[in-house]
Amino acid sequence: MKVAILAFGSRGDTQPCVALGRGLRARGHDVTVVAAPRYAPLMDGLTLAPLSVDPAAVLDSDEGQAWLRSGPLGFVSGFKRVVEPLAEKLVVEVDAAARAADLVLSPALGGMGAHLSDRYGMPYRLLHFQPSHPTAAFPNPLVPARTLGGWGNRASYALIDRLTSLVLGRMVNRLRRTVFGLGPARREREVPVLCAVSPLVVPRPRDWPARVHLTGYWRLPPGPLPEHVAAFVEEGPRPVFVGFGSMRPPKGLAPLVQRALRLAGVRAVVQGLGVARSATVLPVDEVDHAALFPRMAAVVHHGGAGTTAASLTAGAPTVVCPFFADQHFWGARVAALRAGPAPLPVRRLTAEALAARVLRAVPNPRLAARLRVEDGVRQAVDLLEVSR
Repeated sequence: MKVAILAFGSRGDTQPCVALGRGLRARGHDVTVVAAPRYAPLMDGLTLAPLSVDPAAVLDSDEGQAWLRSGPLGFVSGFKRVVEPLAEKLVVEVDAAARAADLVLSPALGGMGAHLSDRYGMPYRLLHFQPSHPTAAFPNPLVPARTLGGWGNRASYALIDRLTSLVLGRMVNRLRRTVFGLGPARREREVPVLCAVSPLVVPRPRDWPARVHLTGYWRLPPGPLPEHVAAFVEEGPRPVFVGFGSMRPPKGLAPLVQRALRLAGVRAVVQGLGVARSATVLPVDEVDHAALFPRMAAVVHHGGAGTTAASLTAGAPTVVCPFFADQHFWGARVAALRAGPAPLPVRRLTAEALAARVLRAVPNPRLAARLRVEDGVRQAVDLLEVSR
């Protein structure tokens, strides 16, 4: 079977797709991953169909960062402003990469799986990296609220869907006409959904239909740590990791973090804040979280879905400092699982508050042990092979 996996976004979105692709390849399937060229080193035998538009670079721009911080309504409207100028090129490239596939695996946003299926007739499946199917159990993860009540929780999904449709509908239908030669989009069909989240972390809502599957996390095996990182880790007490992924830190965050580390009296590996090397602080660029986190005394991060999965699986005490969107959801889950303290939003971060959370953070080793034996890739591949 020829499978096309559409992997748009940051490393946290792309790496699970690569893990799933490797699982499919191990079963004898021919897998193409449509992603930015920067992720070529992850492919390891998979076919990369490179995009000339790098979604992560778009998100890292000034306009992209302003869009991401704009809240649910601003997020949806900003999508059109930030992405539409690049959309036609992106859609043409995805069409060329996936047109010969027997099966398309696609994130929900943009509806590319449905458009390809309408044009070429192949089946498609939706990929979720947050639990995004409507439920009364919790609100849409893009809504920064713990709960809105059963009715309100379910209504939050309809609200986000409606806003998305209002803002993107005209662009989507134009591209369907000009690129695919199709009529207006229909309402999303009831196709199977694979959600790359562990039911140990987010219990499966009882009101989800049977076609929505929480498979467990899709993880790659850990790689080697760079020698200088491994040497730093080994030369003293276990350090703390601090990193905020693709988030652009606000002005003044780096000095606050450095002061917090001094107050807590800990060594640290710090990613992406531009701090200077010292006897107790090692600045790093991109590093394999699966290899590093099990060796940390605590992990401080923004609450991205992938980073949260890595820290929980590693069993490291987790301090979440959310910036926006689903990061608040993951911070609340970490606290509910007793794998770390209550989240500390970046806008309220002080050196004293961060130091206190680092010193107070405790792990959930039982959860970590169960996550490490969970095989989300195998579960997802089994479901794909049964349903094809």
